[in-house]
Amino acid sequence: MLIRLRRPLTAGFLAATLAVAAMLIGPVSPAYAHNVLRKATPAQDAELTKPPTKITLEFMQKLNPSFTTITLSDADKQKVATGEPEVTGVKGTITIDAPLANGAYTVAYRVVSTDGHPVQGSYKFTVADPTATAEPTPSVSPEPSEPEAPATPTAAPTSAAAASPAASDSSGGSGTVALLAGAGVLIALIAGAAVVLLRRRRTAGGPAGQ
Repeated sequence: MLIRLRRPLTAGFLAATLAVAAMLIGPVSPAYAHNVLRKATPAQDAELTKPPTKITLEFMQKLNPSFTTITLSDADKQKVATGEPEVTGVKGTITIDAPLANGAYTVAYRVVSTDGHPVQGSYKFTVADPTATAEPTPSVSPEPSEPEAPATPTAAPTSAAAASPAASDSSGGSGTVALLAGAGVLIALIAGAAVVLLRRRRTAGGPAGQ
């Protein structure tokens, strides 16, 4: 009798255990239908000493190229130029067009699960290249300067200019004096000649009159 009772009890215990396990597993199984990011390169919160040339995301399930989006943004939330996602199985890769400058970057993705449910997320990484040089600061072109005003003439040239007419007047005055002196001499000579001539006439006329 004891043996017969143990078998039904054992079978019932196993059935109850399986039922509880089914209840526990049942609600979890639909979650696995959603795609999940399994690995990222660069990794989340990574601090890189060299800027990456591409970003690769690996998911739990195969990706659909038509519904796979991967983007990269800088610290100012401006999108960085990259190529279109290249999908191979569970991996999606984008190529970065130009070297990244030092700073923080955000990778954002959006994929579709096998059950048609969209899955999206994002993470950050930092580029801190010690050999990178700082970007040149844009130089401000100097404003055109106003033409300089002509210098005010100094007193010396004015004095010299004023002195020139005086010198010219002095020269003209000297010439006038010389001219007058010459005229005086000429008049004196003419007067002397006239006197001599008059005396000669008187001398010649004297004896004839007597």
